[in-house]
Amino acid sequence: MASNRGEFSSSLGFIMAAAGSAIGLGNIWGFPTQTAQNGGAAFVLMYLILAFLVGYPLLMAEFVIGRHTRSNPVGAYQKMKGGKNFVPAGFIGILTSSLILSFYSIIAGTMMAHFVEPIFRLLGANAIADWCISNDPIRNITFTTIFFLLTISIITGGVKSGIEKWSSRLMPALLVMLIMLTIYVLTLNGAGEGVKIYLLPDFKKAFTGELLLGALGQSFFSLSLGVGTMLVYGSYISNKENLPRLGILVTLADVGIAFLAGLMIIPAIYVAANAGTQIFDEGGNLISGPNLVFQVLPEVFKIMGGLGIPAAIIFFLLMSVAALTSSISMLEVPVAYMVDAGKASRKTATWVIGGIFWIVGLIIAFGGDAILNMVVSLTTQYSQPLLGLVICVFIGWVAHRNTIIEEIKKGSPDIENTFFMKTWPFFVKFISPLLILIVFLKQFF
Repeated sequence: MASNRGEFSSSLGFIMAAAGSAIGLGNIWGFPTQTAQNGGAAFVLMYLILAFLVGYPLLMAEFVIGRHTRSNPVGAYQKMKGGKNFVPAGFIGILTSSLILSFYSIIAGTMMAHFVEPIFRLLGANAIADWCISNDPIRNITFTTIFFLLTISIITGGVKSGIEKWSSRLMPALLVMLIMLTIYVLTLNGAGEGVKIYLLPDFKKAFTGELLLGALGQSFFSLSLGVGTMLVYGSYISNKENLPRLGILVTLADVGIAFLAGLMIIPAIYVAANAGTQIFDEGGNLISGPNLVFQVLPEVFKIMGGLGIPAAIIFFLLMSVAALTSSISMLEVPVAYMVDAGKASRKTATWVIGGIFWIVGLIIAFGGDAILNMVVSLTTQYSQPLLGLVICVFIGWVAHRNTIIEEIKKGSPDIENTFFMKTWPFFVKFISPLLILIVFLKQFF
């Protein structure tokens, strides 16, 4: 059955694809933005703790369900004993993933526009370059559409020839570009102040409701949890693979890239401030949101003189690549549902679903910042963690323990007496859902 659906050809190919899904604008744009909004190092600390205490156990739960059922989020609950009542959560996951893709493509399109802008400058086409970084609605439509077409073209290729092939090419390129830029930024005047803000936590800020909800939402968003992305990728994993090892490698890659991105962008903000750029808003808070990347970083590139244009090209290419490795995983969730249900061929499913959520993306783009912020908050801060809670309840309390153990033993026969099997079931049953609930309750009360 797995061969009809497609399968990753190697563990490296899977890690590149899963890490590619996890490592996207959530890490390189969202994580530094959230860090700037929430007081620097305190947020970094809580994000790291929650990524391992909540993120990793949940990631493993999705891998187990996916590989065991060889299905999408809806089909998986339909196939597993006790899962019938959880089918609505599967549909909500597919919808959430698709909505994230819609708003994500707007931001990703803006990244692509900023990537081509310095190229047009080099060619002397200044009018086109100015248009690329304007807030013109036609510009938004154009680049959102280009990004959607790239995403669709990769997904039509399937698992091995599409997702795995492109993730294996794009991920190493992304890592090399990120390391080069981070090293360079850290040599500039003013970077030291940013490093202090980023690495020395103010523990008084660490336990505020807003910071904890942001850190939890960020760990879900950056690891692509709750919406079925990792469940679907898990359904393409060979039975020979060791799931706990794959899970820890994907989590480490995701957290590592997020940390590295913050180490580049937070110091870069202070480099810009050192050169006279306004980095605080009227309330005295650090500029955050999309403005963080689109206002502050171009100023940093100007400081670089002759190196500024190539650095800008590399940085926004990096952002576009990161966005693409994530968007393909988001589109794969509803496509997998249509293909598994026998409703359409992969090619038809990809174009139909891609077209529908391209239109949704354009509606969000025309709605302005208020609609965009509402959709971002609804999907990443509320829907994703709540769907994660549902998965914890299902794996921890409803699914048969023997079924889960047998699935994990396929790629690691000696797993039963290991530290992982002594702790993971307890975490997914008690600790992870409890932490999700505490963070939610802290936010509301």
